[in-house]
Amino acid sequence: MALSPTYTQEPWRETYSEIIDVRSPREFTEDRIPGAINLPVLNNEERAEVGTIYKQVSPFKARKIGAALVYKNLSRHLEEHFVHKEKDYTPLVYCWRGGQRSGSMALLLTQVGWRATVLEGGYKTYRAHVRQQLETLPTNFQYRILRGKTGTGKTRILRRMLEYETQVLDLEALANHRGSLLGEQWEGKFLPQPSQKYFDSLLIQALKGLNPQKPVWVESESNKIGKVYLPKSLWQEMKSASCVEIQLSLKNRVQFLIQEYTHLIENPEILKIKLERLKSRYGWKKILYWHKMIDRQEWQQLFQDFLLSHYDPTYSHSMERDFPKLERVISLPDLSNGSIEHFIDSLVPKTLSIK
Repeated sequence: MALSPTYTQEPWRETYSEIIDVRSPREFTEDRIPGAINLPVLNNEERAEVGTIYKQVSPFKARKIGAALVYKNLSRHLEEHFVHKEKDYTPLVYCWRGGQRSGSMALLLTQVGWRATVLEGGYKTYRAHVRQQLETLPTNFQYRILRGKTGTGKTRILRRMLEYETQVLDLEALANHRGSLLGEQWEGKFLPQPSQKYFDSLLIQALKGLNPQKPVWVESESNKIGKVYLPKSLWQEMKSASCVEIQLSLKNRVQFLIQEYTHLIENPEILKIKLERLKSRYGWKKILYWHKMIDRQEWQQLFQDFLLSHYDPTYSHSMERDFPKLERVISLPDLSNGSIEHFIDSLVPKTLSIK
C-alpha cells in the first residue's frame, strides 16, 4: 500500500534526512530554512510564465501548463538527485504556502516508498516562526561584550575563544561583513551579504545552538552590520551587557589592519572609491590626502591617519553611547597567539580545556 505525505507545522522539532525547498531559485536565495537544498519544481522563468498566464489568460490553462512543467522537473530531480537515496530516506519538503508545489513532490516521493513530510503552510509558516523567535529567543541569554578600537583583533580573539569551549555569537560571520566602511568580505571579489530575512534565519539557528545557562560572548557591533540589522531584542540585550575592553598600541593596530586588508592594498582604486564615501563628513581635502598616500603606497601612514581621524573618534562615541557598562580593560602587547591565549585565560575559567 502506497504511503501518503505527512504534515507538520513545527519541523524544528524533528530530524529529517534532508530539507528540500521546491520554490524557485529567486525565492530560495532571498531566504530559506538553513541547511535546505533547492530542488525547484518551477524555475524563475517558468514560475513567471505560469503566473502571467494565470492572470492574463485563465487559471485553468495556467494549472495545466504548470502541471506539465512541474512533473517534467520532478522527473529530472528523481533521475538526478533521488536516484541513490535509500529506503529509509525521510525528507521534509516545503514551498511558499505548503500547497501544490511541495505537495506534488511529496506525493511523488511517497509513491516511490519514502516517508515525505510537508511543511504545512510552507515558507510562510517558517517565517512566522522566525519572526516570533526574533522577539523572544535573544532574551534567553546572558551576553558579555568584547569591545575595543578598530584593529584590536576582536573577531580573531572571539574565534579563538571557541577553542576554549566558550559560547560565541559571531555576528560578523552570520552577516558576512566586518561591520565597517571597509568591512566587505573578499575572495577575489567582494562577497554578497545575506538578505535581511536569511540573516534572521541564520541568527535564530545560531541562537538555538547555544546554552542559556552559559554566557555568550559578542563583539561590540553596531545594530547594523553592512546592510543587515540586528533584531531589537538582541540589540537591547547587548547594550545592557557588561563589557571587557581590549587595548592595543596604535602601531600594532596599524600593522593588523595592513594584514587584514591586503585585498584593498592590492586594489587601490577600490580603496579610493570606498574612502570617497566619507567626503561629506571630512571634505575633499582629506579624501585627496588619503588618495595621495595610496598612490605613494604609504600604507602605515594611511591606516594610522584613518584610525586617528575616522575610526577612533567614531568608536569612542559609539562605545560611550551603546556599551557603557565597562567591567575590565586589558592591554595586549600584540596579537600573537601567546598574547591572545593569555588574554582568554584571564576571561575563561581554567577548568575549560582547549580542544
